[in-house]
Amino acid sequence: MCGLLGFLTADTATTEVVDQVYDALHCQRHRGPDEKGTWHDEHMIFGFNRLSIIDIEHSHQPLRWGPAENPQRYAMTFNGEIYNYLELREQLAAEHGAEFADGKIFATDGDGEAIVAAFHFWGPEAVRKLRGMFAFAIWDTETQELFLARDPFGIKPLFYATGPGGTAFASEKKSVLELLSPLEVSDELDPRALEHYTVLQYVPEPESLHKNIRRLESGTYATVKAGQEPKTTRYFRPDFRVRPFAEGAEQARYAEIAAALEDSVAKHMRADVTVGSFLSGGIDSTAIAALAMRHNPKLITFTTGFEREGYSEVDVAAESAELIGARHIVKVVSPAEFAAAIPEIVWYLDDPVADPALVPLYFVAKEARKHVKVVLSGEGADELFGGYTIYREPLSLKPFEYLPAGLRKLVGKLGDRIPDGKRGKSLLQRGSLTLEDRYYGNARSFNDAQLRAVLRDFRPEWTHQDVTAPLYAQSAGWDPVARMQHLDLFTWLRGDILVKADKMTMANSLELRVPFLDNEVMRVAQGLPYDQKITRETSKYALRQALDGIVPDHVLHRAKLGFPVPLRHWLRGTELYDWAETQIADSQTDHLIDKAAVRQMLRDHKAGLSDHSRRLWTLLVFMVWHGIFVENRIKPEIQEPVYPVSL
Repeated sequence: MCGLLGFLTADTATTEVVDQVYDALHCQRHRGPDEKGTWHDEHMIFGFNRLSIIDIEHSHQPLRWGPAENPQRYAMTFNGEIYNYLELREQLAAEHGAEFADGKIFATDGDGEAIVAAFHFWGPEAVRKLRGMFAFAIWDTETQELFLARDPFGIKPLFYATGPGGTAFASEKKSVLELLSPLEVSDELDPRALEHYTVLQYVPEPESLHKNIRRLESGTYATVKAGQEPKTTRYFRPDFRVRPFAEGAEQARYAEIAAALEDSVAKHMRADVTVGSFLSGGIDSTAIAALAMRHNPKLITFTTGFEREGYSEVDVAAESAELIGARHIVKVVSPAEFAAAIPEIVWYLDDPVADPALVPLYFVAKEARKHVKVVLSGEGADELFGGYTIYREPLSLKPFEYLPAGLRKLVGKLGDRIPDGKRGKSLLQRGSLTLEDRYYGNARSFNDAQLRAVLRDFRPEWTHQDVTAPLYAQSAGWDPVARMQHLDLFTWLRGDILVKADKMTMANSLELRVPFLDNEVMRVAQGLPYDQKITRETSKYALRQALDGIVPDHVLHRAKLGFPVPLRHWLRGTELYDWAETQIADSQTDHLIDKAAVRQMLRDHKAGLSDHSRRLWTLLVFMVWHGIFVENRIKPEIQEPVYPVSL
């Protein structure tokens, strides 16, 4: 868990840019306050910020490793954790130890050497054997080729940019922005990415809001030669096609799910520092915490909430912690804290994410970092096991599938005539559409008419289907819930959930681990029948059955809430209304956004004429982002990370 940075020059010596690259490390110091390491040769420069978790006294980076005939062949930087590194080291030693003096393949006890040795002996296929979260870069001094890779789910980020000066890559986009000049590329914004953001509430991979900076997609690797564009290859292709239960095999499948999750949690507990766990009132985080207690009876759990009734799971989480025997710590976030932290949080995000839940996540991570260096969390369970309420939609819309296409369109037009807010409008509108047309994830903020009113350069041809059509093509013929899960895995999960999880914890130099997003857990989750995921009464049916006896009864069948934010109320009241007005007035985004229209939305929202809270928040977060990264008007005070060494 750290921050990596690199620069592969096109045709100049690294000495001409090495100081700029090393200075850019400071932008991601929060990702690794324990150590800073640098290395370069004639063409490649590596920088590294380390958060020491495993093999603290050794495993320094950039890491050098090589076979017996060339022990310094490879240089590597690696962000993340490989949870099966002990098993990989054993396998590599058994298969190739004889090629080394005294059979010693490794000089450290860490997971980094397992990656580079696996790459040497198995090539790019090594990434399929890695069980963990990762973004890493390996420079081969013999072939003069750079290898970049990201974990299957996109838990760890990797930004890159290529220009006449070479290729730069980093864990933080801020660091890449510092290197655009030697790359000889501009920092212009990407208008299509902005439109996608306003619709989806996040910037979808591989885009970023800067046209010349992109993200290596989850589940892909890339090879780069000096002066050439990266060549990417997808190695991870999930398959949610149904594999029916054999008659009478339900309990065996539930036991298999429980065993895979317990094994994953056990491996995610591997660390040389203290590990805690986030805990909300839901089944996912409670399951992780309960299983973690089996490996650390002194586990500390953390939760957050607000003082407003209906927007906190603090009491439920506290009851869960007491029942499983964990020490529990609560952080209540006030509206004043919430507003004051927004500029700093947006700076850490790199690109805007309009999910207000990331603010309380930032504060609970800050509290947790006072006590532990690593936390477990429950992200990914909804996508893998069918946890979102909207996954029930195919059940309610099934009657529409029997209507002829022309009649379905007529039903949609009828829905359009129903006034906004009236019951039945959404049902008729959505029932008239195919799954590909209507579903693009959990975030649905603006429709075309609303977007046209606020975006100066609205382009109707830039739709969510830019992002979703290729994904739907991959899942043709699957059942509708499987297709929705597959879509969310590549959109909402990696665009919102995992971005906020990584950015808000790393902002506080805290490592977050997600045991649900594990190769083996994915294996047992794939192929669950429709009725083992969604019923009319519940979601994640098979998972709930598997966790019976592990998760306390008061949580086992409880509806999902998470970390909700009273944004709707705060934007109408003294908590955030004045703050929002100030952001609109001060923002220099007039060429991009019709600020008068946004101001009217805010006033209508305050008057109770419409609930514009999600749309307003989407635009307000972008305005703050623009004020920081484009206007240089907003200057968040980013503190140097200083933490107790003993954690």
